[in-house]
Amino acid sequence: MALRSISEFRSGSRKKEECIPEKLEAGKIYDFLKQGQRNYFLEGEIPLLETKGSQVLSKPMASIIILEAIHILINGKPCTKGRYKVVEVFDRDYPKVHFNGFERIK
Repeated sequence: MALRSISEFRSGSRKKEECIPEKLEAGKIYDFLKQGQRNYFLEGEIPLLETKGSQVLSKPMASIIILEAIHILINGKPCTKGRYKVVEVFDRDYPKVHFNGFERIK
């Protein structure tokens, strides 16, 4: 799943749930919100990435499990919202590979 930088929430351009929390913590549960209808893998870990838009993505920041995802209309536009649990937060300065595609490497 790809979310925006928390700086976009601070500047007022995004909702908090559209952004990666300032401090990700393993074991904690966070809300998310994405524009458009999205389908997420619910039966295992997936990477959490930061997006700048236009498919510009960071390396995985954490491994998460999507706990729930629902489709809703906000101002007449389809959106996907839900909750995810952080399994592990990765050290961004350490160049270890954590995923092969969407498969977690342990």
